[in-house]
Amino acid sequence: MFSKNSIQMKLMKYTLLGILVFFSCSAIAQDNHKFPKLEELHERKWQSLVAQAQLTQKEIEMVKPVFMEYEQSVWKLHRENREFFKSSLTNAKTNKPNYAELNDRYVEYEFKEAQLFKSYHLQLRKLMQPETLFRYYKAEREFKRKLLQDFQERKLHDMR
Repeated sequence: MFSKNSIQMKLMKYTLLGILVFFSCSAIAQDNHKFPKLEELHERKWQSLVAQAQLTQKEIEMVKPVFMEYEQSVWKLHRENREFFKSSLTNAKTNKPNYAELNDRYVEYEFKEAQLFKSYHLQLRKLMQPETLFRYYKAEREFKRKLLQDFQERKLHDMR
């Protein structure tokens, strides 16, 4: 099947993609609010997941609270981490950054995000059939990919 390293690499890849999406959304949101607010982004993502995963009404009612709790937890973690790195790098203009602390914080962040995802997964697998959950995860990846693509296209358009 899949090796442990392969799964870890995929998890790291999606985590890094998630971080990139977060920072991209933050940057866009600061640019005259051209990008939807966080609540609107959650709702757009939710509607995309519902449609692409073909959730039933019962699944929608059971999964949405779990989805919203997970999204809010992940974004809270992103904000906390962003503030830490932002202040560390701002202070780096006058003092050399503590790279050991930055590295430890980065790994801690990755670990916390993985724990959040594992908890999310364990809740979702109780609420959906395996095939539906697979479609749901696929829809999540597709949403992130499209969001990143839209951001890149918007950035290229703004540069012209």
